[in-house]
Amino acid sequence: MVNFTVEEIRGLMDNPKNIRNMSVIAHVDHGKSTLTDSLVQRAGIISAKNAGSARFTDTRADEQERGVTIKSTAISLYAHLEDEEDLKDIPIPTEKNEFLVNLIDSPGHVDFSSEVTAALRVTDGALVVVDTIEGVCVQTETVLRQALGERIKPVLVINKVDRALLELQLGKEDLYQNFSRAIESVNVVIATYFDKVLGDVQVYPEKGTVAFGSGLHGWAFTIRQFAVKYAKKFGVDKNKMMERLWGDSFFNPKTKKWTKSSDDGVERAFNQFCLEPIFKIFDVVMKGKKEAAHGLLEKLDIKLVGEEKELEGKPLLKVVMRKFLPAADALLEMMVIHLPSPVTAQKYRVETLYEGPQDDASAIGIRDCDPKGPLMVYVSKMVPTSDKGRFYAFGRVFSGTAKSGIKVRIQGPNYQPGKKDDMFLKSIQRTILMMGRYTDPIEDVPAGNILGLVGIDQFLLKSGTLTTDETAHNMKVMKFSVSPVVQRSVEVKNANDLPKLVEGLKRLSKSDPCVLTYITESGEHVVAGAGELHLEICLKDLEEDHAGIPLRISDPVVQYRESVEGESSMTALSKSPNKHNRIYLTAAPLSEEVSKDIESGKIGPRDDFKARARILADEHGWDVTDARKIWCFGPDTNGANLLVDQTKAVQYLNEIKDSVVSGFQWATKEGPVAEEPMRSVRFNIMDVTLHADAIHRGGGQIIPTARRVLYAATLLANPGLLEPVFLVEIQVPENAMGGIYGVLTRRRGHVFEENQRLGTPLFSVKAYLPVNESFGFNADLRAATSGQAFPTMVFDHWQILQGGSVLDKTSMTGKIVETMRIRKGLKPDVPGYENYYDKL
Repeated sequence: MVNFTVEEIRGLMDNPKNIRNMSVIAHVDHGKSTLTDSLVQRAGIISAKNAGSARFTDTRADEQERGVTIKSTAISLYAHLEDEEDLKDIPIPTEKNEFLVNLIDSPGHVDFSSEVTAALRVTDGALVVVDTIEGVCVQTETVLRQALGERIKPVLVINKVDRALLELQLGKEDLYQNFSRAIESVNVVIATYFDKVLGDVQVYPEKGTVAFGSGLHGWAFTIRQFAVKYAKKFGVDKNKMMERLWGDSFFNPKTKKWTKSSDDGVERAFNQFCLEPIFKIFDVVMKGKKEAAHGLLEKLDIKLVGEEKELEGKPLLKVVMRKFLPAADALLEMMVIHLPSPVTAQKYRVETLYEGPQDDASAIGIRDCDPKGPLMVYVSKMVPTSDKGRFYAFGRVFSGTAKSGIKVRIQGPNYQPGKKDDMFLKSIQRTILMMGRYTDPIEDVPAGNILGLVGIDQFLLKSGTLTTDETAHNMKVMKFSVSPVVQRSVEVKNANDLPKLVEGLKRLSKSDPCVLTYITESGEHVVAGAGELHLEICLKDLEEDHAGIPLRISDPVVQYRESVEGESSMTALSKSPNKHNRIYLTAAPLSEEVSKDIESGKIGPRDDFKARARILADEHGWDVTDARKIWCFGPDTNGANLLVDQTKAVQYLNEIKDSVVSGFQWATKEGPVAEEPMRSVRFNIMDVTLHADAIHRGGGQIIPTARRVLYAATLLANPGLLEPVFLVEIQVPENAMGGIYGVLTRRRGHVFEENQRLGTPLFSVKAYLPVNESFGFNADLRAATSGQAFPTMVFDHWQILQGGSVLDKTSMTGKIVETMRIRKGLKPDVPGYENYYDKL
C-alpha cells in the first residue's frame, strides 16, 4: 500500500528545511534504476518481491525491453526517520522527522548525458553509484564533473557487492581494498574540480557519506548503521566507533584493545565488525547449512514468514539480506543527513543559477528560497504527455509559489531584459506532481520543490525561465557535455504526410534537450543527435509517436567543422560591389586551448573586455592590444571563432562594425569548403578603405564584402576539416585483448592507455576513435571478442582530418568534401580563393 497521500506531500512542501532534491547518477549499467526501486518500495509504491527487477522509474516500453534508462524520471517520496538520534546528526536546521525526497533517476548511457544535465539543474544533491567490479568509468567521471559544476553535493553508493562475493569469491581484505580503490577514484575526480564555495565534498565512509550494497538484492549498509549497533553494545561514543570502523584500525578480541597495525594476524575492524556478519550469512545460506542458518537468523533477530521459510539459495539470501540491511534505510539516512535542503543549497547555488545582478529581488528570493518572493521557475525539460503533441514543462520553483491560473512571463533562452524577443505573457493552466509514470494534480507549489506545469508548452522550446517579476533576468542556460555530432536525414514515404513530418520534428525537438532538427537549403530534413543510440531512439520516437508516419531514413552522417592549418599566405582583399570600399584581412588558426575555453564558457562575448584580455594575455600568450579589440565571436555570437581588429587609424570604422560582424556570423556558420560551420579560426582585419559618403558604405555594400574576404582569407590559409573524435573506454578480459586492437586499427582508432583493474580479471582500454568510423563499432567489437568487450563512447575533442588537402579530389579528405558538397546540392569542386579575392 502507498503509505502517503498527495495532501501529506503538499503539507511537507511548505517546510523546505525537510526537503531533499536529488538525482541518481552513474555510468551505464551500474544499477541506478535498480537501487531507486528500493526507495520506491519503501514508500509502498511497489512490493518488496518486485523491488530490484521492476525498475519502476523506467517508464517507457523500450527502456524495459533494452534494460537501459533513456529519459530521466522524477518521483516524490515521503520518508520518515524512525530514530530521534538521527535528527541530532543532521548538520543543517531541520524540523520534525518527516521528509520529502524528490528523486530523479537519470540515464547512464553517454548518448543521453543531456538528460542528466537537465536533472542536475533542478536538484541539490547527487547519489553517485559505482559498480564494485568495474569501478569508476568514463561516464561516472563526466556526470560527476557536471554535478560539481552545478554545485551539487555528492554521496556515494558502491553497488553490486553481491557479485564480488558470489562471482569473484573475494575475501574480506580483498573486498575492503576494492572498496577503498573505488572511493579513492571518486575522490580524485571530486578533488580535481574543487570549488571554494562548495568546500570539501569528498566522500568518506567513516563520516557516513558512502554506502555499500546490492540494488538487485535490495540490501545496503553505511558504516554509521553498524557503528550505532556496536556503540550500544560496547557502550562507546557512536562517532568514535565510526572512525574506528574504516581505515587502518584493528581490534584484538583477546586483549580487547584497538591498534593501528595488524599484529598477530588481527583482522581490520571493518572486516571484523561489518563484513563478517555479511560473509557468514552468504556462507550458511549459499552452502545450504539449514541448522546454522536458523541459529544465525535468531541471533540477528530476522524472522521469516509464510513462504519465505521454504526458500533456498539465492532467493533465501535475497530475503534474509533485505531484512537484515534494508537498502532504503541506508540510502535515506545518507540523503537526509548529508545532502543539503533547498534552503541551504540555494544560498551557494544562486551565483551559478542566476544571470542577473546578485542583489535584485529575484536573486534574493532564490537565495532565501522564499515562498513569498517573486516567482522564479526554471524549466529544464519537456516531458511528453499521453495527450498527443502536448508536453508537461518539468522544472523547479526556486523562489515564490507556482499556482494554477497565475499569469507569468515565459522567458526563453534568448530573452534579454528590457526587450520583447523570446518572451510571452501567459497563464499557467495547472500545476502537477510528477510521480514516475503517473502525475497527480496539486493546488500550488512553493519554493524549493520540483513540479510539472501544464499549458505553457507552446511557448517554450526546450528550457526557459518563468517569472512574475518584470525586471528579472534569466536563469543560466544549461551546458551540455555532449554535442549533436551524428546526423541523419529523414523523408516521408508518402508525399501527403509532409506536414505531419514537419510537426513531428517540432515535437521531437521539444522532447529532447540535446536533439537538433533543421531543414537544409537543399530541402532535407535533418535530425542530429549525440551518438548512434541517441539518434536511433529519437528516430523511433519520431516515427511512432511524434509524427506517426512511415519514414525513409538515410545512413548516419557526421558533422564536421571547417578550420585552417596555417596563416594566410597573403593578405586577402575584397572590394564592395560599388568598388568604393575595400577590406584587407588575414586568417590564422586559434589554439585548441582558447577554443575549449570559449566552448566551456570561460571566455565569452559577455565578459568585461579588460578581464577577457587579461586571461588571453596571461594564459594564452596573446598581445593585450589585440585581445582588447575582439569584435565578436561566431557563429551564433558565441562560437569558437574570433574577429580581431588590427587596423590603425581608419576613418568611419565604427560605422561599418555591425555590417562586418553580420558578414562574419554568416561566413562562420557556412564555411567556403563545404558549408559546414567554422571552428578555431582567428580573423584579423588588417586595413579598411571606406568611401567618405555614408550612402556608399551601407550594409548592402559591406556585408557581402566581409563574407567574401573572410572566405578568401580562409582559402589562402591552407583550409582543413576538423572531425569529431570519441573517447572509447572498453572493459575486456585479457584473453580477448587482441581483437580490440584489430578492430580499432581498421577504423583509424588508436589506444593510448590500458591498465588492469586490480582484484579483477578485467582490463580497461582507452582509445580515440573518429565519430565517422564509429557506426557499427559495437557489433564489430563484439564479433571480434566473442561478445566479451563492452565499449562506452563519449565525444571528446575535434581533430584535423589527416588524409591530404581538401582541394585534392584524389585524397581521402578531398573525397569526403566532395561527397558532402554533392549531398548539399553544391558543385563538386571547392571554389578557389580567386572567386572571392579582388586584385588591386
